Amino acid sequence: MAQLICQDLTIGYEGKTVVSGLSFTVNAGDYLCILGENGSGKSTLMKTILRLKSPMSGRIENGDGLIPNEIGYLPQQTVVQKDFPASVREVVTSGCLNGCGFRPFYNKKEKRLAEENMEKLGITDLANRCYRELSGGQQQRALLARALCATRKILLLDEPTAGLDPNATLEMYDLIAELNKSGTSIIMISHDLSNSAKHASHILHIGKQSILFYGEMSDYLKSDTGRKFSDFMGGESE
Repeated sequence: MAQLICQDLTIGYEGKTVVSGLSFTVNAGDYLCILGENGSGKSTLMKTILRLKSPMSGRIENGDGLIPNEIGYLPQQTVVQKDFPASVREVVTSGCLNGCGFRPFYNKKEKRLAEENMEKLGITDLANRCYRELSGGQQQRALLARALCATRKILLLDEPTAGLDPNATLEMYDLIAELNKSGTSIIMISHDLSNSAKHASHILHIGKQSILFYGEMSDYLKSDTGRKFSDFMGGESE
């Protein structure tokens, strides 16, 4: 069942078009990886899906009972966020805020959900630790648990392994893959084609102004766009 339908989107900022003609669908259980060069509009697209930005034209529809404030979101961390003076439990539970309405406190169900998601991501033993004292990989696990508190259906991840060491990067990709296997749909921005190819079911590759490829990962790897991007990223890593 379709959870997200984007039709003929034109997106941009400050009146400037970044990319146009974007049409794609995310079905329940999909794992969509968004690729593209810097400045191609990846983060702008994600903010538009989250309704943090309005599309310049086109439309976004939600299905499967999904409403915009029930989408889990893991943005790229800023320096200020990495130094946030709160416990891991407080950070994770804050993912339930959208469901609190005007209540100034969390109920038992929300507190239990936070505990379940900390256990799911293996950070229960860190619950009382100060967030800013954690390693980069531990912080990302806490933020992923926080994002899970906001949704049971779909997660949007913006470069979730940025700044992590190789071991923490592999662990994060494995965690995301397990969440997807358990039924959570994934939309992830990444530059890491090698790891994305192991897990993602679909690829949306955007260039400046238009879509370069949209379809299944297996077809992407055989396409001219996929081969060129793979060669380009391989050359950059040398």
